[in-house]
Amino acid sequence: MRIAAFIVSGLLGILSLGLLAGGGLMLWGDAQKDDDGYISTAAERFATNTYALTTDNLDVDAAGVDWIFGPDRWGSIRIEAEPRDDEQLFVGIARTADVRDYLRGTGHELVGDISFDPFRADYREQPGDAAPELPAAQEFWAATAHGHGTQALTWEVEDGDWSVVVMNEDATTGVDADVSAGADVPFLPGAGWGSLSAGLILLGIAAGLAVLGVRASRPRAVPA
Repeated sequence: MRIAAFIVSGLLGILSLGLLAGGGLMLWGDAQKDDDGYISTAAERFATNTYALTTDNLDVDAAGVDWIFGPDRWGSIRIEAEPRDDEQLFVGIARTADVRDYLRGTGHELVGDISFDPFRADYREQPGDAAPELPAAQEFWAATAHGHGTQALTWEVEDGDWSVVVMNEDATTGVDADVSAGADVPFLPGAGWGSLSAGLILLGIAAGLAVLGVRASRPRAVPA
């Protein structure tokens, strides 16, 4: 009984520390949101001599966890792009299959494996000779932003395979922009406090089992 109490107490103690650390991290992340409620990356330069920059497939599969947060709790993402020249920018997000159809035969860069500390991005050139049609004239986009100056696209996250595209609005070559990405992650506060609460409960149980183990290990007094 004594040994079992110590073993279970240790396991619960380790689990509680993980929950407390995870809850603290989520609440810290929530505190980093800007005035619009987004946690964002720094703006970094993305450039290509081709017609477009597009992300690798963004695979959103919430089917397995909707029962935890609900289908409307995934929030939205924000993509901000500021041109480094006088070009008018277009930023759009659409189903990956639609983006591939739109850019098929068109030279563009596929951007993937992005890291931010330090910043690094891998570019994979997709060859092609055809010029694309004007992006803003297409009807398959789930969300877009285009025009002069900084463009901010916001999109409510949905299941599926998605790609982000940055182009010149007039569909010419030579795209050069500072781009940042953010997410509002609305479930962070609830998940953070829930993790902290669960961690504290398990820590209390672990402490109680440790006390029982200590008491059980004390030698009993032998009557004279």
